[in-house]
Amino acid sequence: MSRDAGGYELPLRMLAAFRAAIDEVHADLAERGHPDLRPLHGFLFQAIARSGPRGCTAADLGRALGISKQAAGKHIDNLERLGYVRRGHDPADARRKVYTLSDRGIDFLDKSAETFDRVHARWSGTLGADRMAALEADLRTLAPGELFRTDMPSWFGG
Repeated sequence: MSRDAGGYELPLRMLAAFRAAIDEVHADLAERGHPDLRPLHGFLFQAIARSGPRGCTAADLGRALGISKQAAGKHIDNLERLGYVRRGHDPADARRKVYTLSDRGIDFLDKSAETFDRVHARWSGTLGADRMAALEADLRTLAPGELFRTDMPSWFGG
């Protein structure tokens, strides 16, 4: 019988599982043509993609991630340099720079979704489909609300 490690173990185990999934996805993405990206880029891509076809500004991205406009701008500049983001202008205000995902950025999101699906399927095979479904339901109960909540400044260096 294992001894209860205390309340601190649960969040550490959840973080370790999160890290295992993210590390596997990024290792796979590196092998499939995206070696320059780090886990935080997935949050950036999600925030940009969720802004819709009109794109988002550095200020929009900063608000979505809980970081400064300047920090968001640095991330955007890096992603643009790597070919993942396109810069455009707002048709209503030519001074306003907007950013959308390039084909390379969309490819990253598509491939990451495929890999997350493989990780999920493997974990379901390990735990069993019923236990995996129960785990997911329990996590929805423990962490309700917005799934793509990314306003975690300390996670993004802003």
